[in-house]
Amino acid sequence: MPLQVLIADDEPLARERLRLLLAADPELVIAGECRNGREVVAALKERSCDVLFLDIQMPGGGGFEIIEQVGMARMPVTVFVTAHNHYALKAFDVRALDYLTKPVEPERLKAALGRVKERIASQTALHAQEHLKSLLAALAERPRAKEFPQRLVIPNGTRDSFVNVDEIDWIEAADYYACLHVGAKTFMLRETIKQFAETLDPRKFVRIHRSAIVNISQVREILRAGRNEGWVLLASGRRLKMSKGGWGALLSATRGPSA
Repeated sequence: MPLQVLIADDEPLARERLRLLLAADPELVIAGECRNGREVVAALKERSCDVLFLDIQMPGGGGFEIIEQVGMARMPVTVFVTAHNHYALKAFDVRALDYLTKPVEPERLKAALGRVKERIASQTALHAQEHLKSLLAALAERPRAKEFPQRLVIPNGTRDSFVNVDEIDWIEAADYYACLHVGAKTFMLRETIKQFAETLDPRKFVRIHRSAIVNISQVREILRAGRNEGWVLLASGRRLKMSKGGWGALLSATRGPSA
């Protein structure tokens, strides 16, 4: 994308010469020309530009007055252009990148443009690095979503079985063991029902009773038997006892988060 250039000089011939010299560089486009300090301030407020070629002495506010009004932090990369070389030290005090004397020579302008492009490339790289740091910091602060197991390993003597969690119909408490019902098969695993309730995805599995966890996708009906308990009918035809708290948890899980 070409760099946007603003030319500010009260002398028409000086603006024309600079415009013609800059036109030879395909990486630049003249975004506007200003004849006095007021026009420069207004132009910088209306639109952003990458490079400003600024005459030091102009009616309506010279180069230094313009920088004071706009503020150095909001100024584009600035190259002073003037007929007087005794302003050079002051120009660099206000962070001007370069200082050209009139009439501007093509080779001197080319060198200045090289410095301009290096400065803008450095600024762009720095902004990109700072943006990346901000993104990484935001990601680091964001709480990571809890990961839930997709498969379980069931030890069985010298052979281990793998069970896809989504294929579990329901889990039954058996003292310090849990009995996993997977279709027509059952698997015993040395974990308590409480441990399973904390391990499995609560959006898919709900503890409906102190002795049972169900896969929500397998629930076909909820049967209420009084105020405090009821039953759950699974797709397999199995009926499981359900407590009042389990009924509330199941309804909450099937409704999902409120909008």
